[in-house]
Amino acid sequence: MRIDIKQLYKTFTLKDLRSGMRVTARRLFSRKITLLYPQEKTPKSPRFRGLHALRRYANGEERCIACKLCEAVCPALAITIDSEPRDDHTRRTTRYDIDLFKCVYCGFCEEACPVDAIVMTDIHEFHMEKADERWIDKSHLLAIGDQYESQIAAARKQDAPYR
Repeated sequence: MRIDIKQLYKTFTLKDLRSGMRVTARRLFSRKITLLYPQEKTPKSPRFRGLHALRRYANGEERCIACKLCEAVCPALAITIDSEPRDDHTRRTTRYDIDLFKCVYCGFCEEACPVDAIVMTDIHEFHMEKADERWIDKSHLLAIGDQYESQIAAARKQDAPYR
C-alpha cells in the first residue's frame, strides 16, 4: 500500500472545503439573479413552445384542413385527428385531440402544418388535476386560439424573417 503525501496533505488541511467556501464567500455579496416568480417573469422567445392552439381565419372559418400531417409527424403519437368531407367538398376535422402527457412539445406539428392552423403559444402556466384533463380537444384548442390570437399573430410576425 502506497501512501500519497499530496492526497494526505489535502485531506488534513481541508483544501477542497476551503476552496468551496472561498467560492461561496466570493458570491455572497455579488448581485443576485433570482427572480420572485409569480411577480417577476423572465422574457420568453417568440419561438417558445407552450400550450397548443388552433387558429381561425379572419372570417371565423377554422384553418385546419384535416391533412393529418401534424398527426403523422408527431414523434410521441400524441395527436388524434378524425375528419369528414363537408357539403362544399372540403375536408374539415370532426375530432382533434392532443394528449398533453404524451406530447414532448417539439413543435413538429406546428412546422408541418401547411395552413398555420396548429400553433404552440407561449402559455406555460397550465396544469392538470385529474387524469381526464390531460386530453385537450378541438373546442378547447379553438377557444385558446380565439383568446390569444393577437399574441399568436404578433409572435408569428416577429418570427417571420426566420421561417
